[in-house]
Amino acid sequence: MSLESLNERVKTDLSYLAYGGADWVRPWEHSEGHVYDVIIVGGGQSGLGAAFGLLRERISNLLVIDENRDGLEGPWETYARMVTLRTPKHLTSIDLGIPSLTFRSWWEARNGVAAWDEVDKIPRGEWMNYLRWYRQILKLPVINEVRLLLIEPGEDGIYRLQVSGAGAPSGPLLARKVVLATGIQGGGQWHVPPMIADSLPEHLYAHTSQPIDFTALRGKRIGILGGGASAFDNANFALSEGAAEVQVFVRREQLPGVNPIRQMEVSGMIERFHALADEDKYAVISHFFHYNQPPTRDTFTRAAAWPGFRLHLGSPWLQVEASGEGAVVTTPQGRFSFDYLIVSTGLLSDPALRPELQQVEAHIARWSDRYQAPAGARNALLDAHPYLSPGFALQSRDETGRKLLHGLFVFNYSALVSCGLSASAISGLRNAIPKLACGVADQLFMDDRRQILQAYYDYDEIEFTGQ
Repeated sequence: MSLESLNERVKTDLSYLAYGGADWVRPWEHSEGHVYDVIIVGGGQSGLGAAFGLLRERISNLLVIDENRDGLEGPWETYARMVTLRTPKHLTSIDLGIPSLTFRSWWEARNGVAAWDEVDKIPRGEWMNYLRWYRQILKLPVINEVRLLLIEPGEDGIYRLQVSGAGAPSGPLLARKVVLATGIQGGGQWHVPPMIADSLPEHLYAHTSQPIDFTALRGKRIGILGGGASAFDNANFALSEGAAEVQVFVRREQLPGVNPIRQMEVSGMIERFHALADEDKYAVISHFFHYNQPPTRDTFTRAAAWPGFRLHLGSPWLQVEASGEGAVVTTPQGRFSFDYLIVSTGLLSDPALRPELQQVEAHIARWSDRYQAPAGARNALLDAHPYLSPGFALQSRDETGRKLLHGLFVFNYSALVSCGLSASAISGLRNAIPKLACGVADQLFMDDRRQILQAYYDYDEIEFTGQ
């Protein structure tokens, strides 16, 4: 099957499902301009999938905005430096159960049916190409180079989104509902230990999420802090780009060998996480944080095969200082000199860290507001996560914030504690998107309940005359 044939098959499949039927949501008029029923912030895999999920609910008055240029949404062409995805290739995601929309269908249409058997894991660049096709074939309403600056809640039930960028309108965007599909960092910020940030000039280090000029690091010695998958992705990438030496430092005495995600993918944990009590949700994600996500075997093997690679276990960084044109790192194993440091220390999730939420974050309920873990089991990183409904809606910690937050949905990595492996994880999107779409649709329906019910009671169109 050619790609052109697949495109026709997608259209046929959607027509069989009566996709694109008339909207049921009551349109709003406003003197300030057009009011969208939903604005999705983020045009990566989560935002695109969310848009399709809402369109399937017959909510088409929506808009997706993304701060990046067209085709560069998400991490895949920016800071993601793995060779392949870590997710097993057979797992489906944003296709939402439509076979012709799966990555496999797209791959086979381009490369032939036999080519699928030759794939071990999906190449990172090809996943991005698939997302570009997905957006195009579904005609999703995305505008690029629009950066969200601030969400302003209004007394009229409308959010005003202050935006900037080459693609941004002159005034605010108006929306009844806002979905923050802002990726792995969208619920907080990437974490650089103060020991590094306070000791070194910015030209000597970067977090793995930042742009790095690897061509300038050819022939250089690089130190990497962190034992997760991204540390080894960056080690391999730097060495493949010509770095002379890369040393990875891990505080653990041995690398974790267990990846809880693999168990969650087959045990029902992803699909049924929402049914767990809060104490179980907290314990499950605490366990997940304990293991984190280790490098895949092929990622580690690829990095370790380079002659310039070196791994230090049981080696936390105790001190970092500038020295000459480079940096010196002190560990329990001694002092090491490098030309450049790469920090792979993850992120912090807390609504207070997000500038776009500054007008409402004080009212947002965190896990610490709703659940107190037993002594010895409390985790400050989990406690700072927002406490969400099963449909990804923010909850208020006080009565004042209830109206301000009604209409804000979090579909990024900070949903992890409340909704499990869902947004920003390919493994969870297939189950998470329908829950989000249902949560948004239910709110819209209940907001307009009075008018909808009145229209129902007033309905008097004759269908059968009996004659």
